[in-house]
Amino acid sequence: MKADNPEDLQRQGLRERLESILIRTEKATSWHDEAGRLRGLVNHEGYVPIRTRLATEDLEFLAGARSDLLRFSELGLRLLDLHQPRDAGGITSDAAHPILRCRSCMWRWPCPTFRAMLESFGTPPDPDDTSAGTAAANGAGPRETIS
Repeated sequence: MKADNPEDLQRQGLRERLESILIRTEKATSWHDEAGRLRGLVNHEGYVPIRTRLATEDLEFLAGARSDLLRFSELGLRLLDLHQPRDAGGITSDAAHPILRCRSCMWRWPCPTFRAMLESFGTPPDPDDTSAGTAAANGAGPRETIS
């Protein structure tokens, strides 16, 4: 298959996105030990009184986030390796654009697995785009910033 097909560009972009997540995660420092130290600073209201308030649930998340993200991005790369297009091998009237099927699940390309991955990871989030909602609006992220 040639790189001029849109699916190839999508696969390449998706692979680059997952690899960048993996590389950033590998370079990141694990919060596991730091989260343990911060647990000792949790006040009577249930927060660590630093620049941002961290609930015990936040600390639990931060403690395992790096290892979870490493495993998750590795899974994404493995799925991407499994679900890739191949020529279906049938007779076609358009030799320049043969019918493609997924190498793994044999669905017509792009397969549902690849489409789901592309929808989830295909385009990096735009930090200026507020239409998707913010972490705070979705109930995630810091509870309150202390000035």
